[in-house]
Amino acid sequence: MFPEHLPHHLFKSEFFAFGCRIGTLKLALMSGAKIFYSPDYYADIGEGHVFPIKKFELARDILVAEGTVGPDSVVSPVSADRQDVLRVHTDDYISRLCSGDLTAKEIRRLGLPWSEALVRRSFLAVSGTISAAFSAVRGSVGSNLAGGTHHSYPDRGEGFCVLNDVAIAIEKLRREGVSKRFLIIDLDVHQGDGTAFIYREDDSVFTFSMHGEKNYPLHKEISSLDIELGDGTRDEEYLGLLDQALPRIFTHEPDIVFYLAGADPYVNDKLGRLALTVQGLSARDEMVLRFARNAGIPIVTVMSGGYAADIRDTVEIHCNTIRAVKRVFHDNFAKQMPEGATA
Repeated sequence: MFPEHLPHHLFKSEFFAFGCRIGTLKLALMSGAKIFYSPDYYADIGEGHVFPIKKFELARDILVAEGTVGPDSVVSPVSADRQDVLRVHTDDYISRLCSGDLTAKEIRRLGLPWSEALVRRSFLAVSGTISAAFSAVRGSVGSNLAGGTHHSYPDRGEGFCVLNDVAIAIEKLRREGVSKRFLIIDLDVHQGDGTAFIYREDDSVFTFSMHGEKNYPLHKEISSLDIELGDGTRDEEYLGLLDQALPRIFTHEPDIVFYLAGADPYVNDKLGRLALTVQGLSARDEMVLRFARNAGIPIVTVMSGGYAADIRDTVEIHCNTIRAVKRVFHDNFAKQMPEGATA
């Protein structure tokens, strides 16, 4: 199911592909890829809120306790720079967000109660995605234990998404001259409408969203490629469609991939309406990660949504994404290295 090699025309040059794969190999010999997380990813939004804001800490604790991630590999980001945020969002929105002057209507659309802690966590999560992106450029993969807030528009937040972290990271990479072409693989169950809107006229950014046809948002934007799924879609159909889409979207020839590994296509997700299993979602993660690795393209993973009836299911799905990162980028190349080899 996973193609081991892509045609050379998908690479900018053979030298580029070779250099990327060497970077991947070096990553395998490191103590582990960097994972970005902050205790301040938490904000008090009320115990009964549908958004499981404790999932970030729970995922970090499990991954460290089981040894998938070493304690030294978990890096706390600093708050994102306001100027970086303003490359995507309007000054009016950010000013009123930071001062607590959002209207009641804006707060309802956001779906989260305003607080200074919410603003702080939003800027930190953006920084986590930016840091993960630069980590990926240096070593083929980077992960943020948050992010994927794809419903945020330039002038407003929606659907639990305050700031569009992936778009801000893309603009940071672009401004620094690090990357010129970008691919967003959005596999949250809800369409990445904010991101699609932001890049609707930017051919350098390919937005791919595979989401529930009848799910939120009611008004869908037009992505570079949208695949709409019927209620109750199961593993086999989902994975088959994804397997067909990956070669197509990688013809964009991106310098870097952002992967929104939503946990909400899960069968027991309260907001999902699809029927994927934990095992199916893990296979999805591995499929995307292997395709990027074999293409020699750096990839960034972010969490995106997940609202299972039992928060432990959501956390397990998110942890599986990081476990897949370890299998694909670390364990696989460690097995291929000749005995005694060094880099």
